[in-house]
Amino acid sequence: MAQVTVTIDGKAYRMACEEGQEAHLTELASEFDRYVGHLKGQFGEIGDLRITVMAGIMVMDEMAEINRRLAAAEAELAGFREGRDTVLSGVHNREEAVAHAIADLADRLNGITRKLTQRPAPQPQA
Repeated sequence: MAQVTVTIDGKAYRMACEEGQEAHLTELASEFDRYVGHLKGQFGEIGDLRITVMAGIMVMDEMAEINRRLAAAEAELAGFREGRDTVLSGVHNREEAVAHAIADLADRLNGITRKLTQRPAPQPQA
């Protein structure tokens, strides 16, 4: 397990993470530190715990908004897929209808051809 030291609100925290995830953890901590810094800039020194809780709530609020947008995008995608499936089904049905119509036409043409080839040739009149 890897060890990383991150800094949030000027304080160093030693954290463990999976091998190869050190840079990701450091970036997450830096992003969280930006939230803390933003809140401190707005509210001043109101206590480390309160600032941390407020920053956590801000992150959760953004995550809730992202989840809402994701759910809407997934619903829209499902609608597109359903529409696609409906269109493809309609295309398949039309292709079958055209194939049947062509087969019927071929049968009729074959019947006409048989009738024409079975008739005796007209005799010339004298």
